[in-house]
Amino acid sequence: MKITQLTVYPVKSLKGIDLTKSELYGHGLAWDRRWMLVDAQQRFVTQRQLPSLATIAVELTDQALVLSHPNVAPISIPLEEPRGNLRLVKVWDDHCKALPESQDVSRWLEAALGEQAQGISLVRFATEFTRAVEEDFLAGGEAHTYFSDGYPFLITTTGSLDALNQALVANGQSPVPMNRFRPNIVVECSDAWAEDQWTTLTSQGGYELTLRKPCQRCKITTVDQLTGSIPAQAEPLKTLLSLNTQPHLKGAHFGQNATLTAGQGSTIRVGDEVVSTHREA
Repeated sequence: MKITQLTVYPVKSLKGIDLTKSELYGHGLAWDRRWMLVDAQQRFVTQRQLPSLATIAVELTDQALVLSHPNVAPISIPLEEPRGNLRLVKVWDDHCKALPESQDVSRWLEAALGEQAQGISLVRFATEFTRAVEEDFLAGGEAHTYFSDGYPFLITTTGSLDALNQALVANGQSPVPMNRFRPNIVVECSDAWAEDQWTTLTSQGGYELTLRKPCQRCKITTVDQLTGSIPAQAEPLKTLLSLNTQPHLKGAHFGQNATLTAGQGSTIRVGDEVVSTHREA
């Protein structure tokens, strides 16, 4: 098996950046979910509320995070940490410390997306703060993450996407691309749902990822990640539910949440050969 895709999402729920390589850290790929949008109540804002966030492209240069959108000129946000008072922001049930970016970003967002973006601001995770991953699935270990939904890595496979798309087509629906599921790491594997039986993925490069928990999917999977539109209501969620890949769990699942258990600071590359260990039956 080998890695066929690496994607980092510097700003939660905006477009990702496909990479050929990335540094691995306990909190995720370098720069992953370092920024997040919040509303006036400091609660996280995603494509669940604003599907049009999918239309904002993201670039990282040596000096800046650059956001772009067809409606406005790009805006550059310096990578140097902003000065200002720490803010308490909320991701699901977690309260995190964050640094607010310039109000120029808020004005830019409203110019790009219209009134629906009014009152939204951009914040940066304060790295002196640690956001712990839920302990229930860590087998006594520890892990942390930035502004991801809950885990530092999301791993999917080509075989599972192929199986889902075959079911979609059989139901008269259109197939979907992998970007609907916003993974960090895609593994080429011909066996559908094989990742649900993996315990670890290791490479000769010395890193080890431990798969912790099936990823329950939400309505973001229905959003076209190029246009921000919803081409088919409830799909592919409806078909995923019918496939019942996790019969002991409620909801639709696709991919596995993971943590880094060896190889802090090492480099992961597209093309890396990886080997899995399997859960005991």
